[in-house]
Amino acid sequence: MGVVTAAGQWVGAAVLIMSVTGLLKGVVRVVPLPVVKGIQLGAGLSLILGAGSSLLQPLHWGHPALDNRVWALIAFLVLIGTQKLSRFPYALLFFILALLFAFIQVAISHESLPWLYAWHPRFVMPHWVGNGDSPALWMAIGQLPLTTLNSIIAVSALSQDLLPELPTPSVTSIGISVALMNLSSTWFGSMPVCHGAGGLAAQYRFGARSGSSIVVLGAFKLVLGLMFGETLVDLLKHYPKSLLGIMVIAAGLELAKVGNSLNQGATDLWNTAAGQGLLRQRDLSDDERLERWTVMLMTTAGILAFRNDAVGFFAGMLCHGAYRLSERLTKRYSHRAFSTEHEALLH
Repeated sequence: MGVVTAAGQWVGAAVLIMSVTGLLKGVVRVVPLPVVKGIQLGAGLSLILGAGSSLLQPLHWGHPALDNRVWALIAFLVLIGTQKLSRFPYALLFFILALLFAFIQVAISHESLPWLYAWHPRFVMPHWVGNGDSPALWMAIGQLPLTTLNSIIAVSALSQDLLPELPTPSVTSIGISVALMNLSSTWFGSMPVCHGAGGLAAQYRFGARSGSSIVVLGAFKLVLGLMFGETLVDLLKHYPKSLLGIMVIAAGLELAKVGNSLNQGATDLWNTAAGQGLLRQRDLSDDERLERWTVMLMTTAGILAFRNDAVGFFAGMLCHGAYRLSERLTKRYSHRAFSTEHEALLH
């Protein structure tokens, strides 16, 4: 636990430095939007693939009675059938149903039901540096690209896509938030945490679209942790994977859908009309549309193929850079060819 805690604190310290020095803002300025969209699309598809392989695929059709593919199919059909009903409390109803199933499973298996057990603070000493090796530091180096890309940059961009009518949180404020969470709570046994674009997409998909909804959710989790603590483990272990898997797929689809606005309505396509102060969308040529789609899909392909956001990010940036290099070389040689032809005509 001390190594995991130290890794979270290493990441928190690095993110805090990048936030207060303005390095995160600089990264956002140089990262093209198709790469950001590719990260979001990759994260959404990763959620869907993960839900299918780890939650739904191992299930059977008939057993166990309260967690099988039939229940997954029912949850999926209700999800599709109510997607146009914005006020239908899908997540709340299926969360209550899943808890009921979990309680029944715990009772049948004669395991421990949750009981009042006040949480006692427990200090955890982080192991920042080991003897001859620093596993926590290496873990942090591997985690830092994922935290920066998916939990900060992608979250800021996703909030702008999903909630354009609200002020968009800056990458600096999100970065400081992630840093403070990891630098404070990990001393008392908390696992390293982040925001995550998948969580934001899930909250938006299931109706939590205001600040108060997140406060209520946080208060609910805090009360559960303080009053019941580890006695919740057996109940959560029996939470139906069939229902959880469908909800994760819904969150993944919501996150992946933001790629649809890449060439129509994306934030980098709007310009202020000269002398009018009005925003107008820039028209894209067919070549520009294809280029943007290719960069986005290259980013997504890297994430899915290597299961690593950093690989996807560098793949997308290299693809974008290759397009820019090709563009410059084309202009350079076309200009040289024009100059040579012009000189020949003069002679």
